[in-house]
Amino acid sequence: MEIHVYDTYVDAKDGHTMHFDVITSKKDHQMAIQYAKEWLKSIGEGDSKVSTEECQFCHSQGAPEPIANEIQKKGYFIQKMEGCP
Repeated sequence: MEIHVYDTYVDAKDGHTMHFDVITSKKDHQMAIQYAKEWLKSIGEGDSKVSTEECQFCHSQGAPEPIANEIQKKGYFIQKMEGCP
């Protein structure tokens, strides 16, 4: 499976920056933003601003099996980088 990685930096409620990648099977920027919002809501950060400024396409690559499985189940995978719960 080819995946598409969207590098995302979002300000949390307490002011710190959360850095994570939104990984999808379709190269669709608006869908990546929606997935970021969905995940942020699930961790209590639903009011965080996510737009094309905070979420930018980075690259495409082959998917490791655990990531491919999660994408097949939910449509996306979040790779937590810095400042994420």
